[in-house]
Amino acid sequence: MSESLVSPSSTLRPRLSAPARRQARSEALSGWILASPAMVLMAMLILLPMLAVVWFSLTDYQLGYPGAIFIGLENYRALLDDPLFLTSLGNTLLYTAIVAPLSVALGLGTALLIESETRGRAFFRTVYFLPVASLLVAMATVWQYLMHPQIGMINQMLALVGLEGRNWLGASDSVLWSLAAIGVWQSVGFNMVLFLAGLTAIPRELYAAARIDGAASAWQRFRLVTWPLLSPTTLFVLVISVINAVKVFETVKTLTEGGPNKASEVLLYTIYQEGFSYLQVGYASAMTVVFLAILMVAMLIQYLVINRRTHYQ
Repeated sequence: MSESLVSPSSTLRPRLSAPARRQARSEALSGWILASPAMVLMAMLILLPMLAVVWFSLTDYQLGYPGAIFIGLENYRALLDDPLFLTSLGNTLLYTAIVAPLSVALGLGTALLIESETRGRAFFRTVYFLPVASLLVAMATVWQYLMHPQIGMINQMLALVGLEGRNWLGASDSVLWSLAAIGVWQSVGFNMVLFLAGLTAIPRELYAAARIDGAASAWQRFRLVTWPLLSPTTLFVLVISVINAVKVFETVKTLTEGGPNKASEVLLYTIYQEGFSYLQVGYASAMTVVFLAILMVAMLIQYLVINRRTHYQ
């Protein structure tokens, strides 16, 4: 009777001796001690600054002025009525909608071409990765020359085929597209490297099996083998591309400074202007919280999709 009252888990759970328990506690303490420097650094460099930004967003703090008054959600309410914030948010979303899918598609296409090439593979990898390794602020001078309305090479090439050039960085209807083209140029090489890593992980035997099963063309092998096995990498690259596109700042600050007529005003540049030019730290902090929320939503989508795929597999 007494044996039936004993739970199965208690009979299966091993009882540690006193020395074993002391050793387990010692190992756990050693683990916490070894991890504590990293945890302290994460708290100081990530957690505390984020909490400070959230606190400042609830105040009217101005840089250089003593004291701050708690105003609650007033900064966030002001954002909804601020046409400059709404314009910068819309420009950021449009820029991201252009750059992210194009850079992913071109990165995938470039990776497939390089993977299929037997000679000069290392050379092409280096060439396509150069924009990632180069300093964008320095390369902005080159792009400013290429897109110059009078002496720019792009307009000169268009003139050779009888097309009229444009003021790429000085016209409201073309400046954001021009900046997006620079963003795609910068992102393709990084995405290519990620896709090459994913392609390398695909077993070659699957392609041979696909040929035996009737997948004679390269498109069929891509659709039946490459794309399904590359989909986790594609999702990761897409989320990384979205995050990098949302964080656009250098090209706007160097080439256009948000102009003309706020046509290239993006969210990070608006935050920079509000915080460091107009010294409205509280208002800029509210914008920063919105910016961080966008990044967190992108990362949450990545986590949910990857978790769902892992569950079904």
